Amino acid sequence: MEKTWRWFGKNDKISLADLRQIGVEGIVTALHDIPNGEVWTRERIHELRTYIESYGMRWSVVESLPVSESIKYGGEDRDQLIDNYIESLRNLAAEGVKTVCYNFMPVLDWARTELDHPNPDGTSNLYFSYAEFAYFDIYLVGRKGAREEWAGFRIPGIDRPRDILAEVEELRRDMTPEKEHRLVENIIVKTQGFVSGNIREDDEHPLELFRELLALYDGVTKEKLQENLRYFLSEIMPVCEECGINMCVHPDDPPFPVLGLPRIVTNAEDIRWFLNAVDNPHNGLTFCAGSLSAGAANDVVAMAREFAPRTSFVHLRSCHIFENGDFTEASHLGGRADIVELVRIFESANPSLPMRVDHGKTMLGDEGRGYNAGYSFHGRMFAMGQVQGVMAAVDRELGIK
Repeated sequence: MEKTWRWFGKNDKISLADLRQIGVEGIVTALHDIPNGEVWTRERIHELRTYIESYGMRWSVVESLPVSESIKYGGEDRDQLIDNYIESLRNLAAEGVKTVCYNFMPVLDWARTELDHPNPDGTSNLYFSYAEFAYFDIYLVGRKGAREEWAGFRIPGIDRPRDILAEVEELRRDMTPEKEHRLVENIIVKTQGFVSGNIREDDEHPLELFRELLALYDGVTKEKLQENLRYFLSEIMPVCEECGINMCVHPDDPPFPVLGLPRIVTNAEDIRWFLNAVDNPHNGLTFCAGSLSAGAANDVVAMAREFAPRTSFVHLRSCHIFENGDFTEASHLGGRADIVELVRIFESANPSLPMRVDHGKTMLGDEGRGYNAGYSFHGRMFAMGQVQGVMAAVDRELGIK
């Protein structure tokens, strides 16, 4: 597979010169400064593409060309926003950038409650605690009906019963304003604000804005969100066919409903649905092993075998799920995802697929360098070395040069 790296543009603390030295072949990036819904002009795309190429790499994947909230919940302006999206796709194709990763997650992209959870070896990882997330939902967002939902919540794939409300009340006894602020930062700012998302790092009142965004989805069921995805894909697929663009949706992270919002790309059944809803080879999947392995009921290897023919982009990382259902991002050679077998599957299916190692540990001084959450330099470089070794061994096994 093509070894790619998510890079956040010229303001990224990690330079293209750094990436060239560690064997990166393709860059995964976006025009992060353009507000959601506005057209990406050919001039801006050309400028960034040629800048990347000046360092001996190529712009392999767009991640992401954001889908505006109004398209997701079915607002009155969605057709105009889809027209803008189509114009951006045409401009990308004209510049030779033809793989587009996107997501259809309402309001909140990937969510974690802790960004620097300590590991026994002195490194740290991203971490998701159900109790802390429930505390955020009940006491900080104050979402109507949240307490009742968490009272009956069962973690998919986890048989062990868990009284999350009791855990929330235990947390509340030791909660401080500083800890509450950190939860808000971790869940809705630091994992979202460094890209062209709904909430920026300089927003003064992120919780108020977040509540307003949640309100836009009042009455939007899973079926309605699926229909809105089908509508969006039906509108853009003719242009994707014409221009040779592969759209690849990113699975929901974590892969279950959150904050009363439906999630529609969480498991094999969901993936089959959207692939069949608009059955076109340009309608495909970003196979994110990390997101999918955070779901205890997901058989990640079986899903890779089934969906490899419709996969246009691969994220190789792995999650470890604890007995109570909480999860952390594991070593790229550990966790539930079985990266070795995934490499076998995707190298056999298409050895030219772009692949990035996605998130990495924080290690060897990464913590003091101001990198975006989950996107350390040393941690991802270490993961790239691990995966590169796996790929070399698998390629020799398969006879791929």
